[in-house]
Amino acid sequence: MPHPPSAPTFLSKENFIQYIDKYVAHFNIKPLYNRLVESSMYDEVGKKWRVEAKNAKQGTMEIDAAKFLVIATGENSEAYIPELSGLKNFKGEILHSKYYKSGSKYASKEVLVVGCGNSGMEIAYDLNDYGVYTSILIRNEVHVVTKELVYQGMHMLNHFPIPVVDTIITFMANREYGDLSEYGICRPKEGVFSIKRKTGRSSVIDVGTIRKIKEGAIKVIPSEMVRIENKKVTFKNNVEKEFDVIVFATGYKSAVNKWLKDYKYALNEDGMPKNNFPHHWKGDHRLYCAGLSRSGLQGVKMDAEAIANDINQTLKLS
Repeated sequence: MPHPPSAPTFLSKENFIQYIDKYVAHFNIKPLYNRLVESSMYDEVGKKWRVEAKNAKQGTMEIDAAKFLVIATGENSEAYIPELSGLKNFKGEILHSKYYKSGSKYASKEVLVVGCGNSGMEIAYDLNDYGVYTSILIRNEVHVVTKELVYQGMHMLNHFPIPVVDTIITFMANREYGDLSEYGICRPKEGVFSIKRKTGRSSVIDVGTIRKIKEGAIKVIPSEMVRIENKKVTFKNNVEKEFDVIVFATGYKSAVNKWLKDYKYALNEDGMPKNNFPHHWKGDHRLYCAGLSRSGLQGVKMDAEAIANDINQTLKLS
């Protein structure tokens, strides 16, 4: 269902929610909310997928059976915090970006953000807005772009190969931000969309964090954490600093294999597709996975269309 001609290029949260509500109503979709899937397995006798889910409101178990099962939980589902020496004995507060709400409660405190992806950069920006003494740990090389550049790049991919688009977007990003290496941010040699396709990692879409880093309002620590003692964090570059709070924006890991007992029909041990792109979306026994191609929204769109067409074809033949 297309967006109306009057819709802005970049939807606000409110616009997006309105679109989803209209989509659900238009196609008469009836989602089941407040359900936690605890187990799913393939019934060889009935030739259907058996799904057990807990009704979070009523506390009861519900069982459904379906001819088709689509895994659409995304690449990121379970918060990941790396193991570090002394982390369990840290005397301040530790939280994952998944649970971060606002920097208002941390005003005038020393906060370390670990991770320089979109979550980490946006959290650092928000913290600084609330008067927090903010530091961000940047260990890896990262592309920084504007949302407009991503939008233009996705359109160009419809007409040009990835290497060509990467060259153009990198050139334009360099014009926008200049050389950020003096601030501890290094750009990878591979391009924006090549990295997304190969690793699933997205570039940082800047919300204003780079300006604050250049102004010195947000401190960059271009290193790795070695150990923690009380509130003191020691880094690989021999820098030591005390923090009141550590926010881990260190990503997620797939948790599909915990509830999908017969995951091997479509996934590997890491909870990602066992079949290579572009055949990753289809497994055995009518098991499908959408949004696990590490290709962003464009990949989700391709998966959804392929799965819908395959199910439709199967139903026609049955």
